[in-house]
Amino acid sequence: MRLSPTLAASTAIFYALGYPVGALSVRYATPGVVLIARFVLGALILAAIVGIRRLDWPRGRQAWHAVVIGLTTQGMQFVGCYEAMYAGVSPVLVALVIAMNPVITAALASLLLRERLSARRICAVVIAFAAVCAAFAGRVADVGHIDLAVVWVIVAVIGLAFGGVYQQRFMTDGHPMAINAIGAAAAVVPAGVFAALTTQHITNTGAAIGSIAVLVIANSVIAASLYLAAIRRAGASAVSLLFGVIPSIAALLTWAILAERPDIGVIVGLVLGAAACALGNDGARAGTRTQPDSTSDNGVECGSMAATR
Repeated sequence: MRLSPTLAASTAIFYALGYPVGALSVRYATPGVVLIARFVLGALILAAIVGIRRLDWPRGRQAWHAVVIGLTTQGMQFVGCYEAMYAGVSPVLVALVIAMNPVITAALASLLLRERLSARRICAVVIAFAAVCAAFAGRVADVGHIDLAVVWVIVAVIGLAFGGVYQQRFMTDGHPMAINAIGAAAAVVPAGVFAALTTQHITNTGAAIGSIAVLVIANSVIAASLYLAAIRRAGASAVSLLFGVIPSIAALLTWAILAERPDIGVIVGLVLGAAACALGNDGARAGTRTQPDSTSDNGVECGSMAATR
């Protein structure tokens, strides 16, 4: 199925919001504190929502697949992102590196799921890459080099890409919020290990609580659930193209929240990223029409049906 404009925009905006708010959080508390608080509170809230609404939980082997998705898509991704921002990497720069997700996801989907990379999809990936480069150019010019802390962001994008492809391949049961609740609970494990291996402290308790609360509601509950639902509806490769536009949205939100003004490269990246999303979405729809059986084979169609219940 094609990713609807409403779901695409909602996923991108809420996901982008996490970068400036995450940067605020690690100013007031170390990443280990932020991560554990985010995942524990997020898991509890999501589990309560699932229970109240009587949504479907994944069962048996499906529950274990949800754990793997949580360890990678949430645990691995956000440990890398928050440690990078704590080390001084700009939230916009983090968003730009994470935006390499389309390239990695398309390659993984082609390798692991045997998805055919159509000419339209290849063009979309190229445009998404160009969007990242355009927005990234100004930051490199200002800093003069890429900080070693960016390695943490590379770890994050690998976790995000692998988790998205893994979900498309194996998850066929359970509501996205239930999958997200299990994933957030599973992510406490890598967050706890990371916290135990690094020094933790809080510099401003009130500000830390406020920023973490926003992260939990906007990202752990809303953004992550939208992301899972979008993958179920359109597939990992199509949804990953949203990351061509997310960095520019994050830059605009960072400008509003942290007073960091976006440059012309970010604006160009926003335009190119939007084009990549539209092109990739059309490519996904065309692929679905010509190969109707492939969707049911990888579980996306089944998953999107479950997400609407």
